[in-house]
Amino acid sequence: MRSKTVNTQKSKEVAEVKNKNLPNGTRDEFGSQAEVKEQLQIKLLDLFKNRGFRKLTTPVVEYSDVFKPLSADNYRPYQFLDEQGETLVLRPDLTLPVARVMSTTGIELPVKWYYNGDVFRVKKRLSGSYNQITQAGIEIIGYKGLKADWECLQVALSGCRQLNLADVTVELSQAKFVEAVIRQLPLPDPTKASLKQALFDKDLSRYQSLWAPLTGTAFEKFLSEWPWLFGDFNQVIKIVETLPRAVEVEKIVKSLIATKSFLNQQFPEDHVTLDLSVPSPQSYYTGMAFRGFTGKSADYLFSGGRYDDLLTNFQKVKVSAVGVAFDVDALVERAELPVDQRQTLIYFDDDQWELAESKLAEVQNATLCLSQSRQAAKQLADSTGSRLLDLTKGRQ
Repeated sequence: MRSKTVNTQKSKEVAEVKNKNLPNGTRDEFGSQAEVKEQLQIKLLDLFKNRGFRKLTTPVVEYSDVFKPLSADNYRPYQFLDEQGETLVLRPDLTLPVARVMSTTGIELPVKWYYNGDVFRVKKRLSGSYNQITQAGIEIIGYKGLKADWECLQVALSGCRQLNLADVTVELSQAKFVEAVIRQLPLPDPTKASLKQALFDKDLSRYQSLWAPLTGTAFEKFLSEWPWLFGDFNQVIKIVETLPRAVEVEKIVKSLIATKSFLNQQFPEDHVTLDLSVPSPQSYYTGMAFRGFTGKSADYLFSGGRYDDLLTNFQKVKVSAVGVAFDVDALVERAELPVDQRQTLIYFDDDQWELAESKLAEVQNATLCLSQSRQAAKQLADSTGSRLLDLTKGRQ
């Protein structure tokens, strides 16, 4: 009986300790880091507003069906049931809720939205990644053509400038490129599907065996280089140009070259690379995709692209759309945290509130000291390394 009582007590103690810890993949934010994050968000949102984007806010909780187009491997959501037994999720993405809004509200197109909020994705345990991510971004809906893609890139790199981020590399890719090339190949359909998967998996031995029947054809040069078709923009395009002439591929190449020219003109100090050997970031992407990096880290600063089929997940009408989102937490990691300045504590009597308020407005980095005695105020100032401004001096 005594052993059972001891075990029960231990279980209670373990449960109490566990409940005081944070869930896996979450963190508290406070002090300088939280303040820097707030300032970064303010700067980004001001940029969006100054370019004529309008605010759109969506709920943190959505029906799970909204996010069906997402890749389950990278966007596994937190799930729970509502009172009717319907599956709800904490949103793992902010683009699909925008598509839901557009399909259910009848808002007149074209439209430009901006948003800011947290997304929640269950990452692998001990992966070192957080499950809660803050994003700030834009969506441009109802515009066809490269100008909409370019505005996303303009906003992304202008945002980096405002946040004093230099040495930015923009990596371009294209969701339709792989399929456009695969369709050209004179191979059976099952072989084409296997070849594409081997390319994405970087299974080089299998990839080599699958395209071996095309050795000696006009496709040989390209196919031999395809798994490594990323990096220097001009070198990648040079390999692509060895392919037999095809209208769809030429159209893709033309838009990529025009985009690189645009970026070089607008942001000549930044770098542009190209990756044409990877799968689409999401199944709903239909055109150019882009990510921004700095030399200090492999994590991206921003990512986005074109997804003209996005609204077809909610309605039959096809609508052009393109967007880009900043990873705010990644931006904070690259920001220099300010050195904490010495704070001034303003100590005052109850009847000196107006005087204390005027001093608070006058003195930089000050706060009202709410201690009930001068001694307590002095102890607080000493313990925090603050300067004490005592408004009660000279009073009886």
